[in-house]
Amino acid sequence: MGIDGLSASRRTVLVGIGAAGAATLVGGSAQVARAAAKTRPVSVALVTSVPIEQQWISRLHIALKAAVARGDITYVYSENVANTDAERVIREYAESKKDLVIAEAFGLERPARKIASDYASTAFLMGSSFPAQGPNLSVFDNYIQDASYLTGIVAGKETKTGVIGMVGGYAIPEVNRLMHAFMAGVRSVNPNVKFSISFINSWYDPPKAKETAFAMIERKADVLYAERFGVSDAAKERGVKAIGNVIDTAAQYPGTVIASALWHMEPTLDRAIAKVIDGTWAAENYGPWSGMAQGGCTLGPLDPKLVPQDVIEVVKAREAEIRAGTLKVAIDDSEPKSTA
Repeated sequence: MGIDGLSASRRTVLVGIGAAGAATLVGGSAQVARAAAKTRPVSVALVTSVPIEQQWISRLHIALKAAVARGDITYVYSENVANTDAERVIREYAESKKDLVIAEAFGLERPARKIASDYASTAFLMGSSFPAQGPNLSVFDNYIQDASYLTGIVAGKETKTGVIGMVGGYAIPEVNRLMHAFMAGVRSVNPNVKFSISFINSWYDPPKAKETAFAMIERKADVLYAERFGVSDAAKERGVKAIGNVIDTAAQYPGTVIASALWHMEPTLDRAIAKVIDGTWAAENYGPWSGMAQGGCTLGPLDPKLVPQDVIEVVKAREAEIRAGTLKVAIDDSEPKSTA
């Protein structure tokens, strides 16, 4: 996800939407659109404000390419779209009769919601922590807190200094909930750990993330939570460990990244595409389809050479509890605070 200059508060994105517009923000079955069924392949367009290789966006891109390979969709995308140009780009895709238009998040939210109301027969899917908007705009989110909790167990067992550094993009629900879940996992096995937390106020600024991580290492952090690109580079250079987020970078940082919470967009997008095909598209919340039970997130493979077998066994036991529903990882969207 990305937006340059985003305010620290996620809730300011739609300020000024107006009472009438706000009243249309609905989820679930209310005010749904039942579009005409589409024949394969469904035409899909993705609009992003950051590079396609950025963590959040790359997961959508991979899932969409898999749908192309199956013959379910045709797929085009526009990346690095400036917020000021987003309305034009999204509207052009709607005008060209795309069956499904996906807007990545944040800076694209206002234009996407505005345009969706002008093209009721087009399915829109928006990365957002706000509700769906009837009749035709659904939302998704990275509900991968289950996997984040498990990576916290690994980190809590790994730290020797008792200080863990955490570098995030923005203090918004989508980031906060994963940080809190990670911290809960750490505390479940090491309640005395202290956390050094910082947000760089950018989705894609590896040098800034790296410098922030260096400062944390100077303050005795020996494990880093790499919510942004650049953190694992700092960990590698200084010989400390890192925990990955959303994508698996263990191969790029061998011996440094010891655990990763992986997001899989396939369940979300496959469900969305199927609803377009069968004509049952509705304004609904796809967030839960990123959960572990739905296959929307997993823990990356743990290497016994990096993670002791007894720790792996603890993680496996907790994962089994999550999948069985006996362990519920709390969803906390509040801004996490440093304790170090």
